[in-house]
Amino acid sequence: MPKHDLADPARRALLGAGGALIVGAALWPAGARAQTMPGAKMKIGVIGSGHIGGTIGGLWVKAGHKVLFSSRHPEELKSLVADLGALARAGTVAQAITFGDVLFIAVPYGALPQIGRDYGAALKGKIVLDACNATRARDGAITDEVERNGIGVTSQKYLPGTRLVRCFNTLNYGIFAREAHRPDPKLAIPIAGDDAEAVRVAEGLIRDAGFDPVLVGGLKAASRFQMGGPGFHQEATAAELRQKLSLKP
Repeated sequence: MPKHDLADPARRALLGAGGALIVGAALWPAGARAQTMPGAKMKIGVIGSGHIGGTIGGLWVKAGHKVLFSSRHPEELKSLVADLGALARAGTVAQAITFGDVLFIAVPYGALPQIGRDYGAALKGKIVLDACNATRARDGAITDEVERNGIGVTSQKYLPGTRLVRCFNTLNYGIFAREAHRPDPKLAIPIAGDDAEAVRVAEGLIRDAGFDPVLVGGLKAASRFQMGGPGFHQEATAAELRQKLSLKP
């Protein structure tokens, strides 16, 4: 038997594995694929550019990402984007969805069903970082669903087809602004998601914003750091948060 025949099984296995990786990578959005490269920059669409959206989006601009901030009244965002410089721009929600390799949504929770209805087709397949919280006084009956089923599962229901990751919902914007890029140990940000690649992209963006991501689990586990959960409003390091939530070090 020729010597090269002896290597064929191993070569075929290696080529098969490589091919699977290439096919898998081809299915990711271009920006998400770019994020696999150290220092790569992304285009981020922010839906809801109030305190949380403006603060976290601004940290991403300062890290070198291009960010389109959106709201129902984009003309009101002129001063925000002017202060942030050339990498920031303002637009409509539809423009933010088209623009973003990744979307960051920070709106009143009761608005999620309408966003899903209005933009569902455009949102499908997008990595969406969800920072929305449900409060009864503001959001009404949907709060019962969140408390019954968990906020991660509920968000996914109203944003079907998105690659959803829960993050940046546990603290107020003033803490995020103050603690970003502090000396080690960094402020911990709990996250949860079912899509491994979306979670990895989210972890990279959390680090770029100046924080330390702590993966709590899949979307069902997001209930552990929703309002009222043990991980909510924890101004903690990664080690402290893992201990609080009984996660492995």
